[in-house]
Amino acid sequence: MRNSIVPLAAAIAVSISLLSAAFPAHAEGEHGNGHGMHKIGEPGKVENVTKTISVEMFDNYFEPEALDLKEGETVRFVVTNKGEFVHEFNIATAAMHEAHAPEMEMMVEHGVLEPDRINWEAAKMMQKTMGHGMHKEGNSILLEPGQAGNLIWKFPDHAELEFACNIPGHYDSGMMGDIKLSH
Repeated sequence: MRNSIVPLAAAIAVSISLLSAAFPAHAEGEHGNGHGMHKIGEPGKVENVTKTISVEMFDNYFEPEALDLKEGETVRFVVTNKGEFVHEFNIATAAMHEAHAPEMEMMVEHGVLEPDRINWEAAKMMQKTMGHGMHKEGNSILLEPGQAGNLIWKFPDHAELEFACNIPGHYDSGMMGDIKLSH
């Protein structure tokens, strides 16, 4: 038992380290953002919304498949999970999605993310025993089948962004789309 705890603790430490770098406390550098991270934008305010986009999540694809937006635009996303599995709509860079994958895998391993539901009791236990369980970031929404939710996001200038589902296996199977920002 003791030998299995050490690798798990090391994996958790690496995951937390990667996530701390990839997901700063504020999406756009209120803390200086001097680490060379791409600015991905920031949570938007409802009074600044200039466009509303409906996004439907199916099992392993999004509709629409790509987004054409304006730099600096504030968008309300009405996200609906029309699939049979839990899905995530997450706005980030490709590198940030890759760095986020270990956390999502850990949530599956600890029973927080089940194929068709979020196990909130397991999330509470993970929070209690490990210090984290469910992430709440302004650039992401996690939904069970049949659920819908809103996400308001203010896009930056000059960023290479994509939206994706980071549930293990979903991104790799093509559940991602490009975000094109223009002037």
